[in-house]
Amino acid sequence: QVRLVESGGGLVLPGGSLGLSCEASGSIFSFNTMGWYLQAPGKQRELVALITSAGSREYADSVKGRFTISREYGENTVYLQMNSLKSGDTAVYYCYGDFFGDENYHWGQGTQVTVSS
Repeated sequence: QVRLVESGGGLVLPGGSLGLSCEASGSIFSFNTMGWYLQAPGKQRELVALITSAGSREYADSVKGRFTISREYGENTVYLQMNSLKSGDTAVYYCYGDFFGDENYHWGQGTQVTVSS
């Protein structure tokens, strides 16, 4: 059973910074791709950022230059550093992962990020 656990959400002022982390555990080998999606109220889940095992990164246009995804080498752990946060970044952020030898993809339980004054 695969488990993805996020941490680091919370309330932050506009223009502020926040960091998220996600650790995967269970019967898994190393990850193929891990990353983050967000879901705002009443909207569909959408990509924020992904990183592959080879280190390639993909970002949504809306977060380029503000958010940085990184990984812990040798571990199934990824991070999302969010800077210059805007009210439009408010959403539940979900960790995503797919792993070598596992045909399924997996989600974390989500962590709330609220950007508000």
